[in-house]
Amino acid sequence: MKSSKKYLFLLLSLAGICLTYYYNIQFSLTSPDSSLLEFIALTQTTLPAKSISVDILVVCLTFFAWYIPEAIRLKMKHWWIFIPLTLLGALACAFPLFLFFRERKLEKLAKESLD
Repeated sequence: MKSSKKYLFLLLSLAGICLTYYYNIQFSLTSPDSSLLEFIALTQTTLPAKSISVDILVVCLTFFAWYIPEAIRLKMKHWWIFIPLTLLGALACAFPLFLFFRERKLEKLAKESLD
């Protein structure tokens, strides 16, 4: 069962990056100004957009507050890669991908404790 949960996280990570970048590409192809500043400005154009932006910001900050100490506690290698992946890629990709690698590490630690 644990293994299937691990792969669900991987599938969600792939969906997160594909779906996010689908809309980012659509924006860059259809907007006369597809700069990052314009993208950010458009997230503030309506109250629902502001609500979603703030919601994602709080989730992102919570993710960082939890995942960095968790990665250090588990002695995960290359844990820092999730910072640029979140900021430059997508939280929808980075968070489930971290959970995938966390599950792998927990499985490895459980197996080592049995030996």
